[in-house]
Amino acid sequence: MPHEGSLLQAAVVFLLAAVLTVPLAKRLQLGAVLGYLFAGVIIGPSGLGLIGNTESVAHISELGVVLLLFIIGLELSPRRLWVMRKAVFGVGLAQVLLTGALLGVLALYVFGQPLNTSIVLGLGLALSSTAFGLQSLAERKELTSPHGRLAFAILLFQDIAAIPLIAMVPLLAGSSANVSAVDDVNQGLRVLVSIAIVVIGGRYLLRPVFRVVAKTGLPEVSTATALLVVMGTAWLMDLAGISMALGAFLAGLLLADSEYRHELEAQIEPFKGLLLGLFFMSVGMGANLGLLLREPIVVLGLTLLLIAVKLPLLFVVGRLAGGLNKISAIRLGIVLAAGGEFAFVVFKIGRDHGLFDPRLYDLLVLAITLSMALTPLLMLLCARLVSPKVQPVVVPEQFRAIDADEPRVVIAGMGRMGQIVARILRAQNIKFVALDTSVETIELSRSFGGVPVYYGDPMRPEILSAAKVADAEFFVIATDDPDTNIKTAELVHKLYPHIKIIARARNRQHVHRLVDLGAHAVRETFYSSLEMSRQTLIGLGLTPEQADARIKRFKHHDEQVLEAQHAIYDDAVKVKQTAQEARAELARLFESDQLEEQAKNG
Repeated sequence: MPHEGSLLQAAVVFLLAAVLTVPLAKRLQLGAVLGYLFAGVIIGPSGLGLIGNTESVAHISELGVVLLLFIIGLELSPRRLWVMRKAVFGVGLAQVLLTGALLGVLALYVFGQPLNTSIVLGLGLALSSTAFGLQSLAERKELTSPHGRLAFAILLFQDIAAIPLIAMVPLLAGSSANVSAVDDVNQGLRVLVSIAIVVIGGRYLLRPVFRVVAKTGLPEVSTATALLVVMGTAWLMDLAGISMALGAFLAGLLLADSEYRHELEAQIEPFKGLLLGLFFMSVGMGANLGLLLREPIVVLGLTLLLIAVKLPLLFVVGRLAGGLNKISAIRLGIVLAAGGEFAFVVFKIGRDHGLFDPRLYDLLVLAITLSMALTPLLMLLCARLVSPKVQPVVVPEQFRAIDADEPRVVIAGMGRMGQIVARILRAQNIKFVALDTSVETIELSRSFGGVPVYYGDPMRPEILSAAKVADAEFFVIATDDPDTNIKTAELVHKLYPHIKIIARARNRQHVHRLVDLGAHAVRETFYSSLEMSRQTLIGLGLTPEQADARIKRFKHHDEQVLEAQHAIYDDAVKVKQTAQEARAELARLFESDQLEEQAKNG
């Protein structure tokens, strides 16, 4: 019972620490990883001492890394790797080798570490945090930016490079120095047989097994099967003397093109998130705060040295190999300058095999943790100090020269809505001119047969003049940005008061603002929602005629309410009151329609 009680207590402590610190860290824009590390420091021996046996926690938490690598394998289909091959294997390889070599040389000659230790130290510190980097980019909506895409490719290669590095640490530690040649051969055979079992089993056995499990329709069996695959391959690799992570990675890679990939990822993701969080917390618990207090200059010096080495190298790699501009290269360097979660794994294995003494290991863990803590601050500082210059868009001359021959309609925005409008006008042989600020959109539109779409910002008077808006009867605003639509409507109404404006609206407030500018507002999801509702009513037993009548009634009623709310749309209390009254009135109208139908049928 004491053991069960202590286990339950530990679980409560871990969950409470995570629930309290992780949301706080995310609110402060520091990321979930730092939240978990913080939680570990607080509950660990250096903090409140709520958890005593940190070693047992560390063993369980390693499963988080195993599951992470399985998911990475699932996402790395051969086809995807081939598309990104230059960025992943070119830029990624250059970054790891250059950074690893420089850090290794510093460790060897400046800090006097042995060669094997320097190699592991250099390559381990060259890795960055996948979870931390991608989360930082996602929070700032920079995943699709040039430096965001290159950071993803580099992190992808680092995740791949971590596998052989983890497997290589025991060899560099000289664990098999006293082993005979026969034992070496046996070890090699065990490795090859284990990998062969995983490859053959993954190709010919796993899919039939998942097919049978899927037919049972029991989600808990699917979850158990997914966990069995990951744990089983990890255990097999562990028996062969290789990294458990390598087995999980291979299993994920073999199932990357499987029809069950998404289901597997969904089943594993919650366990991966929790166990990976536990892993970060165990790292935080292992942080030696006493060492930080005793030797703050050494710890902070190592942290700053790590960032000072990695950031310029990443800048150079981003500029020369990745083709980034200066600002994007700086942002790339800041995102990836910190150490990563795989360094914790690599250095822990190195410590267990005697490559690092406990003090050096503690220094490295503290330096990596602090470097991750500094990254959000550096990103905020970069955003303040470095205002990126707007890069001129390279636009072919044929896209700029607007050839407008007395169009009856001008369309601003050739996205999903603008394209439909253009297709219908073209089918009716109605002359129109379309404007867009995306070269890719213009190229796509023109590839379908010479659609008259040109590069131009509809908020610039000279563009409107070149598009012969003065000769048009209608100006259709179809861009997907509400502010752009309002500013465009305002400018067109001011310069060409005679023209009729039809504008795309995001919501009811947007409708009111456009109506104030003299535009006819069309809600972008209104009519599709009405059709979805009509189909649902028919599916629930109403006849098509009844469904059409209900939809017509709702549409007429909603338009009346919207018109009535226009006079009070700045008063939130009155708008809420009219909405409540409108709901009650609509219910009465529908009830009245039902009574009339019953009377006719009766």
